Formats: sequence, structure tokens, C-alpha cells
Amino acid sequence: MKKIFLCSFCLVLFFGCNSGIPKNKNVSDLESMERKTTFLDLNDNKVNLRAYKGKKIIINYWATWCGPCIKEMPGLKRAEEILKNHNYTFLLVSDETISKISTFKNIKNFDFNFLKSVEPNEMLGIYSLPTSYIFDENGKKIETIIGTITWDSEQIINKLKIL
Repeated sequence: MKKIFLCSFCLVLFFGCNSGIPKNKNVSDLESMERKTTFLDLNDNKVNLRAYKGKKIIINYWATWCGPCIKEMPGLKRAEEILKNHNYTFLLVSDETISKISTFKNIKNFDFNFLKSVEPNEMLGIYSLPTSYIFDENGKKIETIIGTITWDSEQIINKLKIL
């Protein structure tokens, strides 16, 4: 009887804990992304992603403690500079505090457009960092990249130029 109770309790606990976490919060466009969370700039002002409509947008989810995220940042910055005349905007989003993001920015001297997501990454369906979304000029998601890539490689730059 104890075994049955213990097994039942474990099953309820396991499935009960998982039920609060969305299994698949697909992001198909900027509008659906904004329905899932609020974005803040480092001055605690709300950022409306629709303000970037008409631009190609790369949203890179990262964290200050994420070694691979930090490792890809110099290449990401070079890609941003290379693609500035190709209508791209790069947004680096973290769910950490504004203070932590600002401190990181100042210490590492990275000049990105850093944003804070009010919702935790897990609630947005982001379970691996870095995760990047690429959106076209109409705000439609055209690609998801999970993990690090060499953003400034000739192959990636050429691909982004034709997207």
C-alpha cells in the first residue's frame, strides 16, 4: 500500500509541476512574442517591438553567466556592423535584472541594444542559451537558431544578406 501511495504521489508531483510550464510557446512573429512578455530597455522603459517593423530583426536570448553566449558576442557585434546597411537590427535579450545586464555591459564594454524580458526564458519556451530568432521586415519569424554560431562568418553573413 505504501508503494502504491508513494508512486501515485510521485506521479502527481511530477505531472503537477510540469503542467504550469508551457510545453511549446511557439513564436511565429513579433506580435506573438510581445503577447508573451514585455521588453524593457536598460532605463526601465517599455520597448515596443512593432517600432522595428520594416527592419530585419535578430533577437538573441543570452545570460551574463552563459559562457557560449559571451563567446559569440564579438562575432555578433561584427555581424551587426557588417549588416547595418542591410536593414538589420540586433536586440540582445536577457531575463536577468536590468542592474545585472547594465553591469555586464559596462564591464565587458559591449555596445549592443540590450533588453530585459520581464518573463523568464523558460516561460517563453527558451530552454537553451543562446537562442536567436530572425524576423523579416514584416515581423514574421523566418529562422530559429539554438546554440552558438559564428555570426561574422562569410557563410552566415551571406545567408543573412539574402534573407
